[in-house]
Amino acid sequence: MRQTDHRNILQDAADGLWYLKTISNSVNMMASKEWSQFWHNSQLDMGVLHAFYTRHAYPRHSHDYYVISVIQHGFQSFTHGGAKHYTPPGGLILINPDTVHTGEPVDANGFELRSLYPTTAHMQRVVEELTGRQGNLPYFTDVRVDHPQATANVVALHQALVEGASPLEYEARLVQTLALLVRQYAGVVSAREQAGHERKAIQLVRRYIEERFAEGISLQDLADRVALSPYYLLRVFHDEVGMPPYTYLESVRIRHAQQLIAAGRPLVDVALDVGFSSQSNFTRHFKRIIGVTPGQYAQHLKS
Repeated sequence: MRQTDHRNILQDAADGLWYLKTISNSVNMMASKEWSQFWHNSQLDMGVLHAFYTRHAYPRHSHDYYVISVIQHGFQSFTHGGAKHYTPPGGLILINPDTVHTGEPVDANGFELRSLYPTTAHMQRVVEELTGRQGNLPYFTDVRVDHPQATANVVALHQALVEGASPLEYEARLVQTLALLVRQYAGVVSAREQAGHERKAIQLVRRYIEERFAEGISLQDLADRVALSPYYLLRVFHDEVGMPPYTYLESVRIRHAQQLIAAGRPLVDVALDVGFSSQSNFTRHFKRIIGVTPGQYAQHLKS
């Protein structure tokens, strides 16, 4: 997804991810260097915020959805339930629906945050995935937490949504991220189902990915094909293959891209032929796996 300025409108039709608006006006941005971006992923029906605030302070308010935020730089403070909380870099904030809270910079240096806004439907589904039954909405008893793995998961999911990752990747990351948080901080006890020998199911999933790698594969598609829940499928696929299904999909796409480049296919066509939503996504994933850009790889083959 190409972005020339954070105030420009972005659109990535492939993933249904749109840049909607910036909250700070241009005068304030020039004076305070504040900026904010908000996206909505239509496939997940979930909002995503990335912002840097030096002056902006959220007044007392509440939402009908959850708020999961990580502070990446600077220090932030907020009130919640009559108590004052402080969030350092790497700290997580977990806000339940219909809970009054605020948010503001601690000092003039401001803070950078990444926020996810899962709906009650998202959270309810994760509880069902973990417990195998319908239940009440999870309730975060701790609103300010420090958990390096959870923080890493939130950042990785946020980046996947903003950077136009495949639906398979951001769906899987969403399930993994929410499952960890509700187990750890909402008192949801997992059924702890032991992963069985699902080799045949995983073989079917791998074959489906290899045959449909250029298409928009979703986690639910894969789970339905082998009659497993998405959460359980992620577990057993990783156990059997050694990587999550979205990483396997990426590997398959890059392998086919190498074959097309060797056959002389134009690079701009290769990206679309193997299923990447943009040339920049293709280049980033190719270099991460192969170690060079597609252009460098093509030049090496010619020489």
